[in-house]
Amino acid sequence: MKKVVAEAYREIDFTRARRGAVIKPEPGKTKISIRLDNRVLDHFRSVVEEAGEGNYQTLINDALVDYIQQKSMLEAVRQVVREEVAGSKVAGQGVRKPRQARTRRPAALA
Repeated sequence: MKKVVAEAYREIDFTRARRGAVIKPEPGKTKISIRLDNRVLDHFRSVVEEAGEGNYQTLINDALVDYIQQKSMLEAVRQVVREEVAGSKVAGQGVRKPRQARTRRPAALA
């Protein structure tokens, strides 16, 4: 059996090398580590496989953004309803119903 010898050290100039990612991240995005249920990953990966292209991480990001937008729209609707209800209560406080005139009961019923 022939003994494998490691390749001789190559002369590589690292004087202008920089540490860090080779590809700079897009502005507005942050790389994180997150734990997700296997069901979630399996679902988004299967969607990408069925489509034949794409990135499951992008799909998860898009789903989260949609959730945030939906939640904010619902909150805006709730705020409008609260303001309308509050406005009708305030408007109703200043208006009094006129008193009905009392009629005298006949002495026989009194």
